[in-house]
Amino acid sequence: MKQFDDTVAFTPLKGKRRAVPASEAGLTLLEMIVVLVIIAIVAGLVTMNVIGRPDQARVTTTKTNLASLSSALKMYRLDNGQYPTTEQGLKALAEKPATPPLPAAWPDGGYVSENPVDAWGNPYVYSATGAAFELKSLGKDGQPGGEGLDADLDAKGG
Repeated sequence: MKQFDDTVAFTPLKGKRRAVPASEAGLTLLEMIVVLVIIAIVAGLVTMNVIGRPDQARVTTTKTNLASLSSALKMYRLDNGQYPTTEQGLKALAEKPATPPLPAAWPDGGYVSENPVDAWGNPYVYSATGAAFELKSLGKDGQPGGEGLDADLDAKGG
């Protein structure tokens, strides 16, 4: 059996031998450390840019949900001639109301799949007055008013 010294390696193209100095035969520990440090720096930069985004994503999700719920409320009104009462609330979109005024045409499965909550897990605030409604999320803090992420998000219809 032939043995090769450490200065000879196979080239992947045709299997021919060519001389390769031992210092170039593979990655050194120092080169591996440099590559890992570069990867860590890039990962750190990406993480720093993403950390502030979850709350912004929740705001965007809540605004989208408000628009969807507004559409569901308008569909409820088209089917039944009025919006659910304040007492019936948004639950009337997920479950057929048992309190008057009872809906004349309530579809199987309802208008939404479940009683909706905002992206922070707080219930939406809903009120209906005659032929109009107001729907809002109280933001991250779940309290009326506020600024930034704690600001109220709302939708009105009529």
